[in-house]
Amino acid sequence: MIGDALVFLKQQLNDYMRLSLGHDGSQPDPVDFIDGEKMEPLTFRAGAVSLLLLNLEAENTLRAPDLYRRTSPNGVQQVVQPDIRLNLYVLFVARSVKYVDSLYALSLVIRYFQNHRVFTRPDSPALSESIERLVVELVTLPFAQQNEVWNALRVSYHPSVLYRVKMVVFQDEEALAAPELTEKVINTSL
Repeated sequence: MIGDALVFLKQQLNDYMRLSLGHDGSQPDPVDFIDGEKMEPLTFRAGAVSLLLLNLEAENTLRAPDLYRRTSPNGVQQVVQPDIRLNLYVLFVARSVKYVDSLYALSLVIRYFQNHRVFTRPDSPALSESIERLVVELVTLPFAQQNEVWNALRVSYHPSVLYRVKMVVFQDEEALAAPELTEKVINTSL
């Protein structure tokens, strides 16, 4: 499901950037994942915006009142394990031979997400069936934290922008029918 969310965002950005940059389809994708074989040291493709999952964060504020019960679409109560709701921190890194080209590519990413902050299945048919909706928020790190990120990646700084993608929800797929609740009548006439 995490991969589905990131692939979806990559495809959406690719469609937008191809149109904005006037690509005819013969050029490589303007947005790509980092190369999986070259993780040490990490490399970003020149002439592209690289997408990198930086962190996962549990979202606990939107929890159901009864974590271990869910009502199925047909109205049946089920016993389940609590949902796991995750926010994804996604870093978009622009790298080009010309620095100004990197800045332009980064500006396109920011412009796209400014106009497309919420993705739902009715509005975005390419969104995976397992994802109800995604909300994209810009995150601004203080300089010290930004320095820590780039030190952890073990690469020099490149123009980049960080987004929080809310919310990927993992649900218990092996739910059991909940036992029926019965009322116990207490005699209070003493």
